[in-house]
Amino acid sequence: MKRRSFFKLGSLAALGSTILNPIESFASANETTINATNKKAKNIIFMVSDGMSTGTLNLANIYSNRILGKSSNWLQLYLDNKVSRGLMDMASASSIVTDSAAASSSWGGGFRINNGSLNVSPSGEEHLPIWQKFKLKGKKAGCVTTVPVTHATPAGFTVSLKSRNDQSVISEEYLRIGYDVLMGGGQQYFAAEHRKDKKDMYVAFEKQNYVVAKSKSDLKNTDKSKKLLGVFDFDALPYQIDRKQSTELTNTIPTLAEMTEIAINQMKDHKEGFVLQVESGKVDWAAHANDISALIHEQLQFDDAIAVAMKFAEQDGNTLVVITTDHGNANPGLIYGKFANDHFDSLSKYNHTNEYILNNIKNNQSESQIKEFIKSTINVELDDEDAKTIASYYNGLKKGDDGLYNYKHLPFKAFAEIQKKHNSVGWISMDHSADYVEVAMFGPGNHLHKPFMKNTDMHYLLLEAAEVENKF
Repeated sequence: MKRRSFFKLGSLAALGSTILNPIESFASANETTINATNKKAKNIIFMVSDGMSTGTLNLANIYSNRILGKSSNWLQLYLDNKVSRGLMDMASASSIVTDSAAASSSWGGGFRINNGSLNVSPSGEEHLPIWQKFKLKGKKAGCVTTVPVTHATPAGFTVSLKSRNDQSVISEEYLRIGYDVLMGGGQQYFAAEHRKDKKDMYVAFEKQNYVVAKSKSDLKNTDKSKKLLGVFDFDALPYQIDRKQSTELTNTIPTLAEMTEIAINQMKDHKEGFVLQVESGKVDWAAHANDISALIHEQLQFDDAIAVAMKFAEQDGNTLVVITTDHGNANPGLIYGKFANDHFDSLSKYNHTNEYILNNIKNNQSESQIKEFIKSTINVELDDEDAKTIASYYNGLKKGDDGLYNYKHLPFKAFAEIQKKHNSVGWISMDHSADYVEVAMFGPGNHLHKPFMKNTDMHYLLLEAAEVENKF
């Protein structure tokens, strides 16, 4: 069966169900086609909260309601019935539990591949990524993220490589293909002094008609006649909650919402339209660290970007917005108990991430000093035993955690277990999970949205929505 026939057969199936049960089908159709339109999507904004378990979406909305006094933008779209909603199976070719590279590649290339690869099949066949397909049809294409712009999720929409780890090569591929907007972190993959081959990718991009931005102020000088490369930190961008505590970081590093708005403005006047991927990559990193404060604020940063995308899409009328995640991670949840409400509300007093806190504890600090420091950062008073536990990781008695993005082997798990006594948030692990993920869609093309999809179906849905034939 041709992949594009998937959608036609889906329509026939819907017709059949109407014949069998017209009343039930009418009610279902009426609920799922609010704001649906079958006109062509000129633009596509594809938004990914990387590693967002359903619990993350839930906790961010509870925090927004209780602490900020408003619903999250994502949940408000559900409350207002503005979007279609469904679930998606994100398994890879090699595992029920996907990684970000295989997940993004399932959307980008239209095939399930092994974890760790980018649009290269288990047999070695390369699949043309969807952003390249749209570029070949004359659209502008871009990616913005809070992690290195060469990271797995943007790369899955843009390049074909055997390994997601070849991020220096990915930066070269971006230049070769000529993407129109690229913003995020990852200076180590562009700056000559950090690359093994000593190539100065900034100079290479400038020679190919790119404006290169290295700080927030540089974005004031963007030129729509040129392409845009923005690289704002050595690796990933700072966590949002830490960024807010620093005037320097606030002034020099843009938020995801700011990058999203700039990217849209940079491409929106193009005659053939544009495609843009927006990723909140450090939702995943925070989940790996079992860091509830970091997680909620990264999810809310993504939520701010949703507002930017939706504002444009509603005014434009020709833009399909897809809001989703690539997999679950650590599956946080608020645990029942007498003090659950007060415990959760105490998160409003957390002023820093666990990464910041644990990085700033020194091996010569006393347990009383550790208590005082933690009290000053998250308003939690450790008992003597918990202070002793934390100190043990700095005086050599215990070893910190391994795992992704924990380069200094900080004791994330132990600290999260201590915090659970005070905030009532628990975790199932420190790694990815095989969740069926949330998918919301708004705008032209969302009539193609099925209540339950396979991840690879998304590739063909996007082509169908934009009326791009899959002949490459």
